[in-house]
Amino acid sequence: GDNPYIRMTKEKYGKECKICSRPFTVFRWCPGARMRFKKTEVCQTCSKLKNVCQTCLLDLEYGLPIQVRDAALKLKDDLPKSDVNKEFYIQNMERDLARSDARSMNAKLNEPNDLLIRLARTAPYYKRNRPHVCSFWVKGECRRGEECPYRHEKPTDPDDPLADQNIKDRYYGVNDPVADKLLKRAAAMPTLEPPDDKTITTLYLGNLGVLTEGDIRDHFYQYGEIRSVSLVPKQQCAFVQFTTRSAAETAAEKTFNKLILGGRRLTIKWGRSQGRTGSSQQHVEEIYPAVPGLPGALPELSNNFFNLEP
Repeated sequence: GDNPYIRMTKEKYGKECKICSRPFTVFRWCPGARMRFKKTEVCQTCSKLKNVCQTCLLDLEYGLPIQVRDAALKLKDDLPKSDVNKEFYIQNMERDLARSDARSMNAKLNEPNDLLIRLARTAPYYKRNRPHVCSFWVKGECRRGEECPYRHEKPTDPDDPLADQNIKDRYYGVNDPVADKLLKRAAAMPTLEPPDDKTITTLYLGNLGVLTEGDIRDHFYQYGEIRSVSLVPKQQCAFVQFTTRSAAETAAEKTFNKLILGGRRLTIKWGRSQGRTGSSQQHVEEIYPAVPGLPGALPELSNNFFNLEP
């Protein structure tokens, strides 16, 4: 917040968990200037059961909603919904969590998934930290001006499904509008089609940053034998040429919209075919029309100086 000496407040048993309704320790903080205060919404036990953040309820590994993660990994939610069964289940799971690691209880969370890698967010999303819309400003009655801690913006459409989100639905992975939007985006994602020219075995890599040739070779050698790696530092791109077409197709399929090296998502494209040059090019002499007013061409010279008949 505005006080430089206070970074976060801790209130022991300050709120009840939004899922299990048990009291838990609440942490409250301000992520930055002109941002709204945030606090933990669920207890540590409920967050460990789903491997999610206590505040935003997003997966800790990929930063995605629970419904998207469970759909990609084919996880089934066995958490009871009734209060009595839920309390008994949470107590047993809390005892098991104290004995073992949370991720070891669900081995599927450690499995890599192509869909989750493509949808995962690689950069921070600061818009979720913005303050709420000022209701007094919407009615034209806000008199705080620049000192108002809320946003003076037009509110979103109330009929927008993203404007109506339930924290319990997000936790159980049902009826989540954000998850539905991400799944539709995944279904509409483009694919990298291989070119018709079978002689092309080169892939273009963009958005390299400070990656070196060794970093590229260390990752792409798993798909097949590499013939050459050409770096273009000024353009932050590189060209990887494989010895076989099958190796290039495997690398393109495994890395398109999925590859993240050095904290950067790389752009993967197929290289272009090199056109034939040299003897195959035929230079055709152009015939220009005669210019009027100029004398005609000189007669051809011959060895018959006396115009004798042959």
